[in-house]
Amino acid sequence: MTLDIIIAVILDGIFAAVAAIGFAVISNPPRKALLGCAILAAVGHGLRYFLINQLGLDITTASLFAAFSIGLLSLWFADRIHCPAEVFAFPSLLPMIPGMFAYKTILGLMKFLTTPAAETQNAEIIADIMRNGLTTLFVLFALVLGVALPMFLFHKQSYMMTRLFRPKARRKTRALQ
Repeated sequence: MTLDIIIAVILDGIFAAVAAIGFAVISNPPRKALLGCAILAAVGHGLRYFLINQLGLDITTASLFAAFSIGLLSLWFADRIHCPAEVFAFPSLLPMIPGMFAYKTILGLMKFLTTPAAETQNAEIIADIMRNGLTTLFVLFALVLGVALPMFLFHKQSYMMTRLFRPKARRKTRALQ
């Protein structure tokens, strides 16, 4: 791994962190959660960038792994800060939404509807619409699946992370009374 790759991953993470803070501020979370959102976005987006550019994974698989890591880390931050894991996970995922693919899909649809071209050109436009549209859908599905899996796998822990007193601590305090 060269220095150029490390710098590119760090810069990608910094830009994602700035975007995640902007998205998080919209939903008015506690101030102590903003740093967690930024860290999660930087780690997730940086991981996706690394997986795509260094390991050659496609954007859907890389997004799945990045979203899974965001989901796991959001549970850890939820335990430390006593906020729901969703407060950290969702703003961190928003920078990974494939906006360019969605834009190209809509642009292709508009081009298809407005140009009376030959059948070969229409076939190319339809192929671009399908490629970009399906990529958008698959990446969105991977993001949802990746962030939801840790929350489903650790459902009991994710529920208890936002509580100040855990059941064991409650039993001890009841025994002392």
